[in-house]
Amino acid sequence: MPHKLRKSRKQRGSRYCGWGQVGQHRKGGMRGGKGKAGGRKHFWIRTVKYEPDRYKSIGFKPPSSLEPRAVTINIGDLENLARNKLDMEVGGADALDLDLEELGYEKLLGRGKIRVPLAIKIPEYSSRALEKIEAAGGHIVEIE
Repeated sequence: MPHKLRKSRKQRGSRYCGWGQVGQHRKGGMRGGKGKAGGRKHFWIRTVKYEPDRYKSIGFKPPSSLEPRAVTINIGDLENLARNKLDMEVGGADALDLDLEELGYEKLLGRGKIRVPLAIKIPEYSSRALEKIEAAGGHIVEIE
């Protein structure tokens, strides 16, 4: 039922006018602060929803982690690679030349076995890879 009396008229003499304590309906306390105040406290949900990158911690990366890692290949993969790339029958007495640098590899690692002698051209190699290649009768060509 409509009536003429507004809340302000009805609350005359009550001091708080239906808003609890005085500070609950006055100035900045009602809206939680000015601007982006409370972004890490009482408005955290708003921050996460509308500004997810606002407090992103970037952190520190050591220079060694920024260097690109070398493209590697293992000893165990060389025999098949030699068969596919050289299109020859692997297993002769002479060491076959295999340029791994030209194929895009930068380092030779010593995992696996090799039975054929190969003359391998590569900038870097591990000591274990060198041992296995020499044991098979091949050698590594130094790149300068």
